[in-house]
Amino acid sequence: MIRRVWAPFAPQVTLVTSSERIEMRAAGDGWWSGELNEPTTRTDYAFSIDGGEPLPDPRSPSQPNGPFGFSRPVDHSRFKWSDAGWRQPPLGSAVIYECHVGTFSTSGTFDGAIERLGHLKDLGITHLELMPVAEFEGERGWGYDGVDLWAPHHAYGGPDGLKRLVDACHEAGLGAILDVVYNHLGPSGNFLQRFGPYHTNRYQTPWGDAINLDAAGSYETRRFLCDNALMWLREYHFDALRLDAVHAIFDASATHFLEQLAAEVHTLAAQLGRPLAVIAESDLNQPRLVTAPEAGGYGLDAEWSDDFHHAIHAFLTGERSGYYQDFGSLADVAKVLGHVYVYDGKHSKFRRRAHGRPVRGLSGDRFVVCIQNHDQVGNRAMGERLGHLISSERLKIAAALLISSPYVPLIFQGEEWAASSPFQYFVDYRDPKLAAAVREGRRKEFAHFIDDPDRVPDPQASETIDRSRLNWEERASEPHREIFEWYRSLIALRHRTPDLCDPRLEHTSLEFDDVAHWLAMRRGATLVVCNFASLSQQLPMPDDASTLKVLLGSSSGVTIGEHHILMPPSSVAILSIAR
Repeated sequence: MIRRVWAPFAPQVTLVTSSERIEMRAAGDGWWSGELNEPTTRTDYAFSIDGGEPLPDPRSPSQPNGPFGFSRPVDHSRFKWSDAGWRQPPLGSAVIYECHVGTFSTSGTFDGAIERLGHLKDLGITHLELMPVAEFEGERGWGYDGVDLWAPHHAYGGPDGLKRLVDACHEAGLGAILDVVYNHLGPSGNFLQRFGPYHTNRYQTPWGDAINLDAAGSYETRRFLCDNALMWLREYHFDALRLDAVHAIFDASATHFLEQLAAEVHTLAAQLGRPLAVIAESDLNQPRLVTAPEAGGYGLDAEWSDDFHHAIHAFLTGERSGYYQDFGSLADVAKVLGHVYVYDGKHSKFRRRAHGRPVRGLSGDRFVVCIQNHDQVGNRAMGERLGHLISSERLKIAAALLISSPYVPLIFQGEEWAASSPFQYFVDYRDPKLAAAVREGRRKEFAHFIDDPDRVPDPQASETIDRSRLNWEERASEPHREIFEWYRSLIALRHRTPDLCDPRLEHTSLEFDDVAHWLAMRRGATLVVCNFASLSQQLPMPDDASTLKVLLGSSSGVTIGEHHILMPPSSVAILSIAR
């Protein structure tokens, strides 16, 4: 069995197994090749650089003993897929559900997640999005510190477990999206730099040196990442990839890495005969990401828009710390509902500069929005969800704005029943110094936000992940059951109402009163009216409406008058307009 590895600076590379050591031969362009004498294709192996300790394959498909163990080959042809006829629905009709495998089920495994797919189907979800599953150190973590990017995490169930989950998603009629991290690698178990120039100190990310995408040696680094992306889509049958924090991907090349990646994914889609998509998380408010290459863009299929979350969260909670200081008015909420970004070139007090660029000529289905996600919940000191911060009535309004918006809605696990469990930050580093540094870093980060920094949960403690696990039993009790029925009704209404699936931003119009605290969003012949005030109040009826019919309301007290709509306190209603 031949093994190859790229190690351009190594004077010698040795292929190592438990029973033999094979001196590899130079194969050109920094690649080395060696052939094992053992007949089995399942032999665990590693590489030794110039006689040093054995290191896992940078392209290792499986790390059954974690990132410090030997690599295990995987024959992808052995898995029996049952999804030959599967085609994912378009993003314009999508409702995405973000899931952390380790806390989504009791077992915290891929197989455990399969047991809950019926719940997602009942809710009306179209796509399950997994937070990163690439191998990281320890048994628990968020996944954004992955170090073996080709290997599904061993504690979740490894390669076959992940394939079973994706296959089960398709059998249930659900698309599968994988979150991948191409802006940095984790701090423990990352051996890439021992093999070649995978990193560069020309740029810095919040997590250390950036990935080398435009300096010497970058050709193979770009291939490493592009090949990795294509592997998840081809061998694991994922329908889309979500790229983490692309604002921390630095590349001054004539063809940006993101443009190259998008083009290669779309080429693979044509080869496979099924649609594939690339979604970017970005803090840039930069529509260039989803603009066609012919028009000077990168050609990605969609991007996350954080302004949607920030505007609604700041308005409903009253929080003004950090980036929330840039938000808080109902005018901000109206702007994100109709124009994607609040910051589209205007000055940001938080950043102390102009931020963003206007969206022109793009449809709403190019933008994924949320009112909760792993970052916005988990990066709070105590991991509080939105349901912990506001009333059920106001939570219903936020959900209605999310599901009825012209964008692609994303729901974070447990949001749909106002889960009582927080989602806190947790890791499982074996190095005591690294664990202590992470613990102290979290306490310093939130020292100005809570009275006693020692209350910040210890990321290293097993109790932290235990608190973060979903309690599925509480769905049957109030108020969780009521919130779940509200989310399910909202999603069902979106699916069956053409106006609510229409991504054309020019078909969305807004009226609001920032003093009286009401907002009305018009989506074609459908009207979403919100009363954020603590008192009932009359909202104006559209000029062209002869009759209105309530399709769904958070309160039974909505009354349609001759020239007005009477809305109970803290309520929302979705109405059809007849001319």
